[in-house]
Amino acid sequence: MTTGQPSFRQAFWVWLKVGCLGFGGPAGQIALLHREVVERRGWVDEERFAHALSFCMLLPGPEAQQLATWLGWRLHGVRGGIAAGLLFVLPGLAVMLGLSALYVAHGRAAWAGPALLGLKAAVVALVLQALIRMGGRAIKGVAGWWAAGLAFAALTFTVLPFPLIILAAGAVGWILGGGAVAVVPAETGTRTPWRTALVCLAIWLAPVLLALVLAPGSTLARMGGVFSILAMASFGGAYAALAYVGQAAGAFGWLAPGQMLDGLGLAETTPGPLVLVLVFVGFVGAYQNAPPEWAWIAALAGGLMAAWTTFAPSFLWIFAGGPVFERLRSRPRPARALSLVSAAAVGVIANLAVWFAVHLLFRVGAVRAWGPLRAEAPDLGSVNLPAAGLTLLACGLVFALRVPILAVVGAMVAAGLALGATGLI
Repeated sequence: MTTGQPSFRQAFWVWLKVGCLGFGGPAGQIALLHREVVERRGWVDEERFAHALSFCMLLPGPEAQQLATWLGWRLHGVRGGIAAGLLFVLPGLAVMLGLSALYVAHGRAAWAGPALLGLKAAVVALVLQALIRMGGRAIKGVAGWWAAGLAFAALTFTVLPFPLIILAAGAVGWILGGGAVAVVPAETGTRTPWRTALVCLAIWLAPVLLALVLAPGSTLARMGGVFSILAMASFGGAYAALAYVGQAAGAFGWLAPGQMLDGLGLAETTPGPLVLVLVFVGFVGAYQNAPPEWAWIAALAGGLMAAWTTFAPSFLWIFAGGPVFERLRSRPRPARALSLVSAAAVGVIANLAVWFAVHLLFRVGAVRAWGPLRAEAPDLGSVNLPAAGLTLLACGLVFALRVPILAVVGAMVAAGLALGATGLI
């Protein structure tokens, strides 16, 4: 194991390696960062790594990318953080743009339907796995269970938007104040770098404002606004973010429900953060809403807008938010608020799991209302038996055999193609 301060060039190649090999979702990516930075090279000690991870898990957005940004910033300041954060994302972004283009060009091919059905079954199993893992980590005490349950009920039976539910959970936590939430002393010397914060904010919002000025009301401008709001409220990772994006995509006609599942399945096969699925949403949504002669240009612009507004805010949170967090985490009220926000995110993911399963396993469904409440109810006679069988197979691979994510995705695509070849799909 090497120790000491690395050169910028040494760190650069490590960040690029992590970006290219960062499969397996946030758990796998965090483990890879730990192995490369703590175990193999000793650039950061265990205590500081754990401290950084706890900070990033409380931020909106992709925690693994934020952790990489924090590590780069810790080693080489702002330029190190920029290098680490960008290199963590760029390989996966390039792959996701390519997969989105292939999806648009060949998504209606005869082989695509069975392959995507297998992919969707894998997604349902992986979302359930994420729900169980995050629930065990984020739900603490009776208040946490209430927050998760009420968030699930609000998304399932009302039309309340996802950000409002997250804000409500934080407000309740603030009102509850102290309690059984561990707090730690703040470190000294934690001044907020306001100049850095303003520069990061300007860089983040510049393309959004440009789209709003040049093309108000356009798909690109709406995407910039939606994804920017999401960047401030996407607690709970990519799965929780999709609950909000699904609402917006349906309202603006960007994607059909099945296409959202397709995108998440493709994102599972790429390195980098799983939230790269938003690049698929931006690419395909812009393509489908543009005139034919501009469709490919619009698609690229939509994908890049999604990427920019998803990942640029992470640099703001790390460079400017770290000192603030050091002060806040030593106080009971903010600690309780952040705890309930994390618990509510579990309820959001549970709602997403139900939504995915209903759209995959049933061919027909309808929205039913009971006074102010409403829910999407499937027609029980419209069960999609091939999809149900594939989902059971995927759950067996994930939960019983504990097969790695990439192997699960590959196996389920192969299973879907096999069913298609037999004429069962």
